Amino acid sequence: MQPFGVIVEAEEVAVLDFVLCDVRWYLDGNSGREAYEAGHIPGAVFVDLDADVTASPSAGSGRHPLPPAGDFADALGALGIGPDDTVVAYDDSGGMSAGRLVWMLRVLGQEAALLDGGLQAWDGSIESGSTTRPAVDCPVRPWPDGAFAAIEEVARHAGSGIVLDARSPERFSGEAEPVDPRPGHVPGARNAPFTANLDEGRFRSPDDLRDHYASLGVTDAADVVAYCGSGVSACHDLLAMEHAGLGRGRLYVGSWSQWSATDRPAATGA
Repeated sequence: MQPFGVIVEAEEVAVLDFVLCDVRWYLDGNSGREAYEAGHIPGAVFVDLDADVTASPSAGSGRHPLPPAGDFADALGALGIGPDDTVVAYDDSGGMSAGRLVWMLRVLGQEAALLDGGLQAWDGSIESGSTTRPAVDCPVRPWPDGAFAAIEEVARHAGSGIVLDARSPERFSGEAEPVDPRPGHVPGARNAPFTANLDEGRFRSPDDLRDHYASLGVTDAADVVAYCGSGVSACHDLLAMEHAGLGRGRLYVGSWSQWSATDRPAATGA
């Protein structure tokens, strides 16, 4: 049972015992590692979203596929993170990229949370360069059944359950598509931009989030499959629902980057 829930506050960083992870990543191609080395919260290790948290991209699996369980265990071990460590992750985009690491650890049963407000909420000292931890032997833990939805399940679920798209309204509607092969969204999906979980960069209260997701038809996250462009920001929606006390939904990892590379139908409009 995670003692901090989904989020922790910046003032807790100095007094609690956990591994702090900087998971900055940028859709525009800017380097998260360079940003980390220029200045990060003291003691934080850098987690590379592309190298440590995802497998190699492909048209068949999307831009940020789920890594094999053994590869993820190796990455954690090299970072000095063992299965008994509590992890707190942050970025500078409201938890957009750090949420992927937190989600993956939580579905494996490991204690993990987001730093609410991310780097911007930190008012202590900043250090440059890199922080490393001694490598550890991290055991392989299979990905649990029921935590993820494959593309065939998403197509079925969109007709009978709730599928949430965490991308911006412009990408959901098809007005803009800067990255993936085709514009639009999974037919039947509902738009739930991850930014709507935040108020001035911080998570909205559980009560506010419950009302927000109720407006999307969600009363139990177990009925929800979430996706985004490549299975990253969708984790923010999943964590927000958990923070709101709605339980745990499922992630469609391939997301629009996989769906749009197939001949499956695409819907446009609001």
